[in-house]
Amino acid sequence: MNAWLALLSRDWLGVPVALLVTAVGIGLVALESAWAVALGWSAVAVGALLAVGAVRHLLLVAREARARPMPGKLVDVGGHRMHVLAEGDAGDGPAVVWMPGGHAPGEEFRQLHEMTATWTRSVLVDRLGSGWSDAGPFPRTTAAEAEELVAALEGAGERAPYVFVGHSFGGLLVANVARRRPDLVAGLVLLDPTPLEVIAFGPNPMVAGVRRRFVLTAVRQLFGVHRDAGGRTGRACAAASIFAELSPSGLAGVGWEIVVYDEDLGDLPLVLVIPRDLTGGDTVLDAARDPAEAERTARFYLRTRTRYLAASTASRLVYTPEGTGHDFPREVPGFVAEVVGDLVREVSAISP
Repeated sequence: MNAWLALLSRDWLGVPVALLVTAVGIGLVALESAWAVALGWSAVAVGALLAVGAVRHLLLVAREARARPMPGKLVDVGGHRMHVLAEGDAGDGPAVVWMPGGHAPGEEFRQLHEMTATWTRSVLVDRLGSGWSDAGPFPRTTAAEAEELVAALEGAGERAPYVFVGHSFGGLLVANVARRRPDLVAGLVLLDPTPLEVIAFGPNPMVAGVRRRFVLTAVRQLFGVHRDAGGRTGRACAAASIFAELSPSGLAGVGWEIVVYDEDLGDLPLVLVIPRDLTGGDTVLDAARDPAEAERTARFYLRTRTRYLAASTASRLVYTPEGTGHDFPREVPGFVAEVVGDLVREVSAISP
């Protein structure tokens, strides 16, 4: 599957596919039998439509590149280029490295980055397969992305220590960075990070089929059926690859590599920021068969949200403002920036 995703991630692939379909059609027409001629002309028509869509896709990608010039710089990581945007001055304190949720690019946290860069060094990194970075090697894995994130920071000339801030799936990623490279990490802010118990054991209708949807998105993009201005197929393919981990069977193979267990982070200052309730979680609760199961589901999600507190002996819990849900970094960015600033000042005072 990953070999196919690697091929599908090439934005130019639609053109040779369209030409191949057209060539097959012409070959069938040359057979001159009635059924072959009818089928052949149909294939030629399909090939022509695919070619138009493939060229449209390439034009949209080029237009997107012109409209959204790269704000940072590209850093070589294992033969692939990762985009890093770093601004501001950390002085004697730690820099802040942001990692948004899903498999989103660093640009998702641009507002938080700009707020933070006014008083310290702030860094946005596009994971391979997102933003301005290359699609990267396949398969995409959390373990590999943790190593790539560190390599990108080093390649960009950034200076440790860092306070890593990760939301949702990005929280899982930066927790893995902290476990692997504690020498680089001054503190950790986890914004409602993905608890893997939810994937392995809990009812989660939103995750079911997500990989298939990303693959279909890539195919539609390849032939010009875009929902956005010019999405690159590599983004959807990278997400499809890494989200293979987010399933019970996927976790069975990589759990030891990516789960951050109790006290894995020693006494690293860790702030867990979560909503008090399941605001915005109607999809999960509505899937319950009866009120008793809905109550059990809510209890399960609320308890698993706090599991990262056990990862460090120096952890603490902060609740988000009332009425906010999982997407609170977008809803209340000022609150998030304040929490991060508090931790930066705290660790700066400990180790000036």
